[in-house]
Amino acid sequence: MKPFECVHSAILITGGAMGMGRLYAARAARDGASDIVLWDRDAEGLEVTADELRRQWPQTRVHTALVDLADAGGIRAAAEETRKALDGRALDALVNNAGIVRGALFWEHSESDIVSTMAINAVAPMLVTAAFLPAMRDDVGRGKRILNVASAAATLPNPRMSVYAGSKWALLGWSESLRVELAHVGADHIAVTTFCPAYISTGMFAGARGARLTPILTPEFATERAWRGMLSGEPVVMTPWTVRMSTVLRGLLGPRAFDALAGGAFGVYSTMDTFTGRTDGMSR
Repeated sequence: MKPFECVHSAILITGGAMGMGRLYAARAARDGASDIVLWDRDAEGLEVTADELRRQWPQTRVHTALVDLADAGGIRAAAEETRKALDGRALDALVNNAGIVRGALFWEHSESDIVSTMAINAVAPMLVTAAFLPAMRDDVGRGKRILNVASAAATLPNPRMSVYAGSKWALLGWSESLRVELAHVGADHIAVTTFCPAYISTGMFAGARGARLTPILTPEFATERAWRGMLSGEPVVMTPWTVRMSTVLRGLLGPRAFDALAGGAFGVYSTMDTFTGRTDGMSR
């Protein structure tokens, strides 16, 4: 695996207008990225974030695109716009950060909830990656990175998260398979990292409670952990430690015994009981 150098790199971040997307962009600029591309559906947020980056890091070119990630045609158009903005240059890093959540029991979801959650959380990262991966594969001169932001919900069941969890399990399965496929064909200059954090205090999971021994993470801590994992090419980053412990325990105990432990002693299955979420429905 080739090392990744952020200096003089071109980095695309979906959901880049706010929250963790904005933090990833600031980290890329601090590390010396030459081009940062922000995709989001929030026009005002994109403008504010881009202006802040340009003021603080004038040496970095900041590009924006207004994109609805639930629209495959919009993704194709934005990808073409981005390629032109980068003068045909291949991306050095892609951060699939955008996501949405609708916290409800499965039968309380509308058809629109289900379709949009799967489209933005699971399908969009595949389509965005497919648009840029050929050029990334061909550019073997330097290390490349793909960071897919999943969730601890990609590893464990949880009431009031069935559709969200389904989208993140799909993302984790695809991301890990992509990682293995790239290695299998010798494209070892590209490393794929999947980030599986517990709840993060961005507002996306407002009202949710952390399980026992599992604190709500700050966006700054989560972004730093994901970024370091991406730089080093770590396959799967789970944080805090209880996320990985839970996956191990479920494998050892089996689903029913783990249900009793998670739902009782650790309170995992009641963490979404007081969920309110972000009223504007924007990404993380």
